[in-house]
Amino acid sequence: MREEQRVADAPEPDLHPDEDLVRRLVASQHPDLVAPVRRVANGWDNVMFRLGDDLAVRMPRREVAIQLALHEQRWLPELAGRLPTPVPAPVRIGRPAPEFGYDVPWSIVPWLPGVSALEFTVPVRDAAAVALAEFVAALGVPARAAAPVSPVRGVPLAVRDESVRARLAAGRVDEPDAVARVWERSLAASVWHGPPVWLHGDLHPGNLLLHDDGALAGVIDFGDLTAGDPATDLATAWFMFGPSGRAAFRRRLEELAEVDAAMWERARGWAVVLATAMVDVTDARSPLGSMGARVLVEVVAEAG
Repeated sequence: MREEQRVADAPEPDLHPDEDLVRRLVASQHPDLVAPVRRVANGWDNVMFRLGDDLAVRMPRREVAIQLALHEQRWLPELAGRLPTPVPAPVRIGRPAPEFGYDVPWSIVPWLPGVSALEFTVPVRDAAAVALAEFVAALGVPARAAAPVSPVRGVPLAVRDESVRARLAAGRVDEPDAVARVWERSLAASVWHGPPVWLHGDLHPGNLLLHDDGALAGVIDFGDLTAGDPATDLATAWFMFGPSGRAAFRRRLEELAEVDAAMWERARGWAVVLATAMVDVTDARSPLGSMGARVLVEVVAEAG
């Protein structure tokens, strides 16, 4: 994970963790892990601090991330053992610390090698297509009954219809009529009738780490971990890859899992859901906003 990554136009924080707070928390709760601390990434919901050479501290910066942090702490260690790609499963759990003014959970996780896929061009990212398909297939097995359920990920596309149409009407999405036609086609696809499967829930390039040659190095940020329709995570095919990489991703996934035409159609719909949100919420010049705009151009072009 390259240091000093930032997410442009991230929401204002509710919580304000800093390096001094991390030092005090680690010294108080995990004194055997005391090491130099430096802030390295300010994300949408969390702040990341490097702890020595091999660890990182992940701390919620927004109240909505608190429950998501608990999901990561509960489930990611259990899932990590069967995944083919490194993930930041917590190695220590940080307790809420009202005595330090930080009354929320936090985690100490491994520091993973690699660089955010956002920093690579799409042709370079295509090198990760097969490995990412293998990751999606390995994660996407039927979930336990106690798995977290999200109101906005893994659900039938019809649940997202109102929000998508509101974004299309807001004036920030280019060619809204063409995007609406793609969306309506996806809405018409048959719904998922299988059991809820494990989903990363936010599998865009900002949450994927690559080696310098574009090979997949790690998958991070499992805050949206949930169970539901596997088409949700297949939307990564549009966010990560161009046409050739998307074809390689699709071929490998179909070798490993049961994926039909309706699932791919819903996956395209999920690409519309996520891309319109990125364009609507962030500045068009930001990494996420420009990525969302590119994805919408591609789904429209594919649909003809």
